[in-house]
Amino acid sequence: MSIVNSQLSINKMELPKDPMMLLSLINMKLRDFYPSLDALCDDLDIDKRALTQEMQKAGFEYNPAQNKFW
Repeated sequence: MSIVNSQLSINKMELPKDPMMLLSLINMKLRDFYPSLDALCDDLDIDKRALTQEMQKAGFEYNPAQNKFW
């Protein structure tokens, strides 16, 4: 399952297909609203595994200590 090809949304918005836009959006949400990736995924009903895989394909990994993808 690809996170960008799914119907998952954030606040009624479709997730960006561009990896840099997706990175920016997810990191902004993590920074401003969520203490962890688990909290973000639970609240927004996002498949954490699919999101993590999509980010890894673009060369990013989640750092729980920093609470961001990089």
